[in-house]
Amino acid sequence: MSALPAPYWQSADGRHVIYNSPAEAVLPALLDSSVDFIFTDPPYGHNNNNGDLIARREAALGKKAVAETEWRPIANDGKEANDLVRWFFGEANRILMPGCCCCCCCCGGGPDPQFARWSLWIDEAIGFKMCVVWDKGGLGMGWHYRRCWECVLVAQKPGAACRWYGGNDVPNVVRIGKIIPSSDQHPTQKPIALPAWFMRLHTKPGDLVLDPFAGHGSTGVAAIRAGCRFIGVELDEKFAKEAAATLERELAQPMLPTMEPEARLTQPELIA
Repeated sequence: MSALPAPYWQSADGRHVIYNSPAEAVLPALLDSSVDFIFTDPPYGHNNNNGDLIARREAALGKKAVAETEWRPIANDGKEANDLVRWFFGEANRILMPGCCCCCCCCGGGPDPQFARWSLWIDEAIGFKMCVVWDKGGLGMGWHYRRCWECVLVAQKPGAACRWYGGNDVPNVVRIGKIIPSSDQHPTQKPIALPAWFMRLHTKPGDLVLDPFAGHGSTGVAAIRAGCRFIGVELDEKFAKEAAATLERELAQPMLPTMEPEARLTQPELIA
C-alpha cells in the first residue's frame, strides 16, 4: 500500500482533510473497508468547458460564441475520464465498508450515453442500487430536448445490509436548484443541498465521507453539517485552496446548522 501524500489542508481537530493530489495518489493509500460514504462528481469526459460544446451551441442559435479567454477546461475531462472513473469505481468498492454506498453524479442525457456506460461499470465494480434523478430546474445545454436534469448513480457494496436512515417513502427524484457558477467558482459546482440530501439517507454523525473529485468543497460542507468526518481530494490547486477556505469558514460558524433549508426532506419522519 502506498503512503498518503501530505495534506494540503487539515482542520485543527484532524476530522477534515483536503489533498491537492490526483485521486490515483490518494485512494490506493486508504485502508480497505475504511470509508462509510462516497459522494462525488467526476469529470464526465465531454470537454464541456473547453469552448467546444458551448461554441457550437451558440453558433447554432445565432449568438456570439464564448471567447476562448472565458473557457474553463476541467482536468481529465476528455476521453481519459472514462478510464479514470472506471478505476475509481474499483477503488471505491475496496475502500467502502460492506453495506455502504457510493453516490456518483452523472450526466443528464445528450448525444453520449455516458450514464448507460457508467451504470454498467459501477454495477460491475460495486453493485448498482438506484439511479436517482436530480431535477435542476430551468433549461440547460442542448438544442432538442434541452437538459434540465442529471442522474446520481447509487451503488452499494455487498456484504451487509444497506446503511439507510431514510424510511420507506423516499422518492428517486430530488428537486434542488442548480448553481450557475460565476467566473471564480468551479465550472461544475454542485449545490451543497445535493450531497446533503444523500448524506441524510446514508450516514450518521461520525461517519467518514470521501469525495475524490472535491472541486469547490460542497461535499465537505455537507459532511461538516451532518457531523461527519471528511476526506476531499482535488487535483487543481486553485479549487483545493478554495475548498479549504470554504471549509474553514464553515467550521468558524458559531452554531453549525444541521442542514440547509432547501436540502431538508419534505417527509417529517425523514428528518433526524
